[in-house]
Amino acid sequence: MPKHITVLERASDTVRGHLISGWALPPTQLKQARERLGRLAILFSVLWSISLVLVVILVPLDGRIPRASFLAFAAFFGTSLLMTLVLYLVTRVKFLSDSQALNLGLVYEVALCFMISYVSIWRVYVDTGWLPSATWTGLIIVTYPLIIPSPPRRTLATGLAAAATAPLSVLILNLNGTIPFNVFDYVGITLDPLICVAIAVFGSRVLHGMHQEVARATELGSYRLQERLGSGGMGEVWLAEHRLLSRPAAIKVMRPQVIGGSNDDVTVLVQRFKREAQATSMMHSEHTIDLFDFGMTDEGLFYYVMELLEGFDMEHLVEEWGPVRPERVIHLLRQICHSLGEAHESGLIHRDVKPANLYVCHYGRDYDFVKVLDFGLVKGAEESRIDDQKLTAANVTGGTPAYMSPEQILGHRPADGRSDIYAMGCVAYWMVTGQLVFEGSTPMETMVHHTRTQPVPPSERSEIEIPSRLEEIILSCLEKDPDNRPQNVDDLDENLGAVPLDELWSKQRAREWWSVHRPTARRS
Repeated sequence: MPKHITVLERASDTVRGHLISGWALPPTQLKQARERLGRLAILFSVLWSISLVLVVILVPLDGRIPRASFLAFAAFFGTSLLMTLVLYLVTRVKFLSDSQALNLGLVYEVALCFMISYVSIWRVYVDTGWLPSATWTGLIIVTYPLIIPSPPRRTLATGLAAAATAPLSVLILNLNGTIPFNVFDYVGITLDPLICVAIAVFGSRVLHGMHQEVARATELGSYRLQERLGSGGMGEVWLAEHRLLSRPAAIKVMRPQVIGGSNDDVTVLVQRFKREAQATSMMHSEHTIDLFDFGMTDEGLFYYVMELLEGFDMEHLVEEWGPVRPERVIHLLRQICHSLGEAHESGLIHRDVKPANLYVCHYGRDYDFVKVLDFGLVKGAEESRIDDQKLTAANVTGGTPAYMSPEQILGHRPADGRSDIYAMGCVAYWMVTGQLVFEGSTPMETMVHHTRTQPVPPSERSEIEIPSRLEEIILSCLEKDPDNRPQNVDDLDENLGAVPLDELWSKQRAREWWSVHRPTARRS
């Protein structure tokens, strides 16, 4: 499981309503289209600014253009510049959803075509006495849906409205007496934009279809992938939504082929991935990540769907805010015991307990609610060492060196629940000191320290006062011999609950801490 280090936002109305909006594109593509619209607005802002400057400087020098016409030109270019700047601000400020911003972009397309049609027809007639056979509106009608891929029907409606701006401009110029009325002028000025509309709709159908194909390619079962949250050795984690229920979720996916290696290596990874999903689905502890669904696609993509958590992992907790108060450490560790206790009773060992796999959440009305993640290395306590070696060979790691127990490293005896207890000792040490128990220059050196070196008492490496009884418990978890550690997580939980404290970590204290320190929501 990749490291979760940020608060994840719940699915927004944009996520839930992107199909209802009429764009029929997933939120990621809508967001990208909005960004392209912003860049297009920048380009047009530059062009309109240059045009306005040229009009102000050069037109007064042309004696053929009356002052009223000069002011009208300046007003047109100034209005166009203002509209474009407003459009750019809309793409940057989030008071409108992505689909609403794109709808406004289509309105801008029509307004832009009207400005260009009117000024072009007017200017050409003043200079030549003839109406132009075509204007730049045709180019805009064709290229706009290539930049902002709207659905074909929406492209048709917008294109027809944009094409109508040419005869509308001729009508206005007829009514104000600038040019004489001629029905053939309407036919001639309308034909070219209509041809461009037909081309635009065809291109929109092809391009929009390609975008929808991409969207369908990111669907797994009843879920649609939205945004990659992170990646790790076992796969990638994506933000996703249920296509019917609009329920946010996190999906872990793996394409075994991308890791290379032999077919046997791929088979081993698929077996491990399936085992992680199956092991997690059997857990009912409220402190174990909930699994919604899992499966494999025809393309060999294995995935499982789990709840989307709001919070951060314990690694980030310490890195961001420093060593944790002892009473809070105890509060968090006892929740981990609850999850691992159920796993151990079912004959399953996690084998990769580490801060990055322990998630501190705002969960419903609870704060500092722990969820244990990533059972990717879980194994049955009765599995043979030969089978275990197969499942930890080649490209697959058998744990994290900084948190591996001596028996995991040496392999001289089968690992059991006490290996997870050793890892919990390493986690507790990290939380109260902000430092690893052992840090070698290489992973191998770190593992050697775990098998041979006695840890420095955490009180000698921490800036906070650690109760002596808590320190004793941490060091007992770090005993090299499993027989000298707490023999099960229930014993560890009981020992932690008996640590004398001046003040307990209460729900109110947790709520107050989160209200002050909760980071700005963002997705990694």
